[in-house]
Amino acid sequence: MSADIITITKTEDLALFCEAAKSAPYVTVDTEFLRERTYWSKLCLIQLALPPASTPTLPGGEAVLVDPLAGGLSLEPLYDLFRHEGTVKVFHAARQDLEIFFHDAGLFPQPLFDTQVAAMVCGFGEQVGYETLVRKIARANLDKSSRFTDWSRRPLSDAQKSYALADVTHLRAIYEFLSAELKRNDRESWLAEEIAVLESSETYITRPEDAWQKVRTRTNSPRFLAILRELARFRETYAQDRDIPRSRVFKDDAMIELASTKPATEADLGRSRLLLREARKGEIAAGILAAVKAGLEAKDLPQPKSEEPGRPGNAALSDLLRVLLKAKADAAGVAPKLIASTSELDAIATGERDLPALKGWRAEVFGKDALRLAAGEIALSARGGAVRVVPAA
Repeated sequence: MSADIITITKTEDLALFCEAAKSAPYVTVDTEFLRERTYWSKLCLIQLALPPASTPTLPGGEAVLVDPLAGGLSLEPLYDLFRHEGTVKVFHAARQDLEIFFHDAGLFPQPLFDTQVAAMVCGFGEQVGYETLVRKIARANLDKSSRFTDWSRRPLSDAQKSYALADVTHLRAIYEFLSAELKRNDRESWLAEEIAVLESSETYITRPEDAWQKVRTRTNSPRFLAILRELARFRETYAQDRDIPRSRVFKDDAMIELASTKPATEADLGRSRLLLREARKGEIAAGILAAVKAGLEAKDLPQPKSEEPGRPGNAALSDLLRVLLKAKADAAGVAPKLIASTSELDAIATGERDLPALKGWRAEVFGKDALRLAAGEIALSARGGAVRVVPAA
């Protein structure tokens, strides 16, 4: 099999394949990339497969590899295919793939189908893996021996090529099965709501001024948070501009330490327990000291999220909502966490209403009854081992 695998290295060959794909109902897509040494993912390989009944344009061209590292290869034919709305672009766990294409070309494949999301909607559990779907739907096993390949190295071995291509060839059967299941269960609109999040540019943009909000800390002092904000802003900007991982600038634990100790000189940085040695001098050191100074002088102090003071029955209501969620999820055949998170249940119990669990298909499955339960309009009853919704007395 591996001897027949086509690796496209020329723009004209990619254009031929993509033109053939425009007449197909769908094309399955996957990528291999590296991100350990860069801020932005480095695209190393693209895998594409047409439906088995498609007429291949190239010998063995029903499923191909595309080498974006080949000199002179333009991906514009692929992006033109991504814009072609007559062919569904099928991915599994598409988020990282989409981030690459969004940052490289500023586009999202249209229309898009994510088999991981579709599998969750169809009752395969939360964050179901590709290998599981291959085994359960395609009735095949994957050879994972090349899982930890450095995909930037050339040439690729036959085993590596076969491994990569399997990520799109089995995906065809998975897509066809899940697409039929969604139609049968009338849940295509559910998938569309989830895909809309994947197709939003906001999903893939990290603004330096907002980076601090992703740092976990137990300290809620506004001044501490102001320093943390400026340190995170500097780190994000520095890492983006130089295309290096954030951790190469300084790690989160070091940032929290710096926000606490408030260093004013390089000598102060030298006493840090957690700061990398190369960050104690030069550009990074100067950036840290400037960020700490900006945080200390800031007038617009971030305010910690106000915690609900706690109302009688909130904890009990949260527990009731968990029971309701489990019952509703079981009835719908979907993973509870796909409908609502634990934090959302607690938020509903304390009166918050602007939540994903209370919108769209989630509202139909769970949210409306959750609000009725919170308002005391319905109650839960156990009968025959099952939880039922009943009118409140």
